[in-house]
Amino acid sequence: MHEYPVTLRIIDVAADSARENGAEKVKKIKLVMGEDCGYLADSIALYFDIIAAGTLCEGAELCFEYIKPQLRCKKCGNLFLRKPFVFTCPDCDGDGEPTEIGREFYLDSIEI
Repeated sequence: MHEYPVTLRIIDVAADSARENGAEKVKKIKLVMGEDCGYLADSIALYFDIIAAGTLCEGAELCFEYIKPQLRCKKCGNLFLRKPFVFTCPDCDGDGEPTEIGREFYLDSIEI
């Protein structure tokens, strides 16, 4: 349910950008989402269609780019994709620690 206010903000930002640039309609919005960001793309898409009705974003295409979480090896420093229940580096068997990669969430572009 926390996707509702985020979706509302996405629509506000996109519509404001369209107005500032003299556009009458938003055609496409691209969001970048890390798989560990805490938001569900399906929920955002559902809310988007409902909230965008009657705004400059009505009918706009909502696109998502997904970022896979990565760990950083404490031993060798390499980044590697996190696998379920496995936290060891595939290069040196060192312990992996969390990074911010995979937690991203931002509006990347707006097409008007």
